[in-house]
Amino acid sequence: MRIVAGSLRGKRLAAPEGEAVRPTADRTREALFDILAGGRLTGGVSPLPGARVLDAFAGTGALGLEALSRGAAHVDFLERFAPALECLRANVRSLEAGERVRIHDRDVLHPPQAAAPADLVFLDPPYNQGYAGPALEALLAAGWIAPHTLISLELLKSEEPELPADFALLDQRKYGKAKLWFLRLAEDGEERTEG
Repeated sequence: MRIVAGSLRGKRLAAPEGEAVRPTADRTREALFDILAGGRLTGGVSPLPGARVLDAFAGTGALGLEALSRGAAHVDFLERFAPALECLRANVRSLEAGERVRIHDRDVLHPPQAAAPADLVFLDPPYNQGYAGPALEALLAAGWIAPHTLISLELLKSEEPELPADFALLDQRKYGKAKLWFLRLAEDGEERTEG
């Protein structure tokens, strides 16, 4: 697994052995960052340069580190699974990204209070375990999500999670066995997700 583009392009990332951690497939990650870089959901301007990013259910940190490589200013990682946390810390060290990241050894359903809302949230929960809705509620309550925050949620293609009604689905894409939903807090008059 490697960083796809940007200042860290081609750098290798460590991943734990076994199937307990499921890093986002390279094709899906590349498609996700093409959508972000093209500004398709943010008025034609990439949300990455200078962004504050939250990588929740971070695993190896591939999404947050890709965002750093493409110009994000700071990334907070939330990860609790010890083997993934070990790889995440090793990846941050090997990329010499320590000054631009903060790793929280915390459960996404019980996150720390945010110092400031994120501009971009990557939410990649374990498939088919019902974490998406509760994670969004917990992150919103802890101040990680504001009206301007763009959320990328990765799900199994067949999953239909129950999401809080506060959110609007902006777009959805399918890649192999995965799908990406792009969300934002709903504005007045905007269609909301089914709560």
